Amino acid sequence: MVLVMQTDAPFWESLVFDGIDDVDVEAVTAAFGTVEVVARGRAAGAVCPTCGRFSDRVHDRYLRRLRDLPLADQGLLIRLTVRRFICGSADCPRRTFAEPFSRLAAPHARFTTRLNHVLARVGLALAGRAGARLAAELNFGAGRMTLLRRVMALPDPRFSTPRVLGVDDFAIRRGQTYSTVLTSVEDHRVVDVLPTREAGPLAAWLMRHPGVEIICRDRASAYAEGARRGAPDALQVADRFHLWQGLGRAVETCVAAHRDCLRSPSPSGLLLEATGLLSGRPQDDSAPVGRRAERKKAAHALVHELLAQGHSRRAIARHLGWGLNTVLRYANAARWQDTIRDNRPRPSRLDPYKPYLERRFAAGCTSVTLLHNELVAVNAPVTYQMVRAHIATLRESPVGTPHRPPTVPQVTGWLTRHPTALSEDDRAGLKEVLARCPELDMAAGHVRDFGEILTGRLGSRLPAWIDAVDASQLPGLTGFALHLLRDLYAVIAGLTLDWSSGSIEGAVNRIKKIKRQLYGRAGFELLRKMILLQ
Repeated sequence: MVLVMQTDAPFWESLVFDGIDDVDVEAVTAAFGTVEVVARGRAAGAVCPTCGRFSDRVHDRYLRRLRDLPLADQGLLIRLTVRRFICGSADCPRRTFAEPFSRLAAPHARFTTRLNHVLARVGLALAGRAGARLAAELNFGAGRMTLLRRVMALPDPRFSTPRVLGVDDFAIRRGQTYSTVLTSVEDHRVVDVLPTREAGPLAAWLMRHPGVEIICRDRASAYAEGARRGAPDALQVADRFHLWQGLGRAVETCVAAHRDCLRSPSPSGLLLEATGLLSGRPQDDSAPVGRRAERKKAAHALVHELLAQGHSRRAIARHLGWGLNTVLRYANAARWQDTIRDNRPRPSRLDPYKPYLERRFAAGCTSVTLLHNELVAVNAPVTYQMVRAHIATLRESPVGTPHRPPTVPQVTGWLTRHPTALSEDDRAGLKEVLARCPELDMAAGHVRDFGEILTGRLGSRLPAWIDAVDASQLPGLTGFALHLLRDLYAVIAGLTLDWSSGSIEGAVNRIKKIKRQLYGRAGFELLRKMILLQ
């Protein structure tokens, strides 16, 4: 069915053109799911864009086809007749110029301004492919690249230089390429995105935007250097979350170095250790054996030999072709045995329920089917095979329920969690471990002191804490404490002031959502635009 109607312009201006008053609608045709509007310019003439002189001399006419927002679930196409005027000024280099329709559509555009605005919003919300599927459902007639071009054409948002600037990195490609996000900590908004996480771009940005007074960051050396070069008068604040996270890694290293204290000595074990027959292990401190242990021992000796010759850690890393963190691990280890990390067993979904199974087995319930049904009844994500394998190990144990010593991550969690967050069993297990190991008891005291400094904003006590940890010479903790000296003023500020990087971490989480939305196919410029405008 074809519908043709003649109508007055004011009605269609309000309905179709949304208040635009520089065109006359001559006819409207509805056919095959598309509404076609025939229109022409209403003005008697136009102003030359070069010289500014008015002209009403028509040179010729041509037809523009503009797609607009759908009307009543039908596509809307505007056939607009455009006049080309002759410029009457003899000094103007432009001979002719087209009739402008600035409110309706941009020059050479095939979509109206308001349709372009809607497509840009769809592209921002859903990116390319998902946005194209929605545009097809709404009868917009726009593909994924059209949407992305609309997003890239949007101007960057304007912002004033934040007084408190947050700096953090995020992965463009995890483990390979990283970028930097800058946020305003006070109002929780992203102000810019830098292509790398090096010191140079950050310093250049700070120089272009003077006025930053406080910089919240993690303890990356590149950000510290960039902030120092770009805003030397700004106060740098190290984030408390990253400080506690670093302390947790140091505590885990300390616990791993004293893992022998986690095992309860048995009479047979003491007898075998006394006779030197326990698994053929030697009696001295060099318990790890094998080719891996020999490589660790040789690397530790090499690094310390180069340090004794006066070489810096960075120079050693360049000379040996190793990573700086690897060299630091060997350099901070007093003994080569301290560089061997704990080999953790692979976690299982059954691990949280093993104590329950062991108690039920000790109580006399040995039916695998019954125990599995009990766990399924509480929505435990375990399989029958998991329960059967664990019950088989209990049956093979000569004393029934085996006593499993706490693992290194478990003891680390006991030491780093607040005492009120520990259960009665956790408190009893921690008390037993600390009673057997004076070094871990000393480490627990250092962790409690650092926790009081962090929660009470007692940054002035940090130098004394560093001296105490340095005097104890505990693996992991001593290296962590001495490493704080490289960034002491920022760490003290982070443990004293209320500013933190919490809002920056929230921005990084949102960036991860945007990255998944783009499926890794977007370049940096499009990703930056999406981050700034969303």
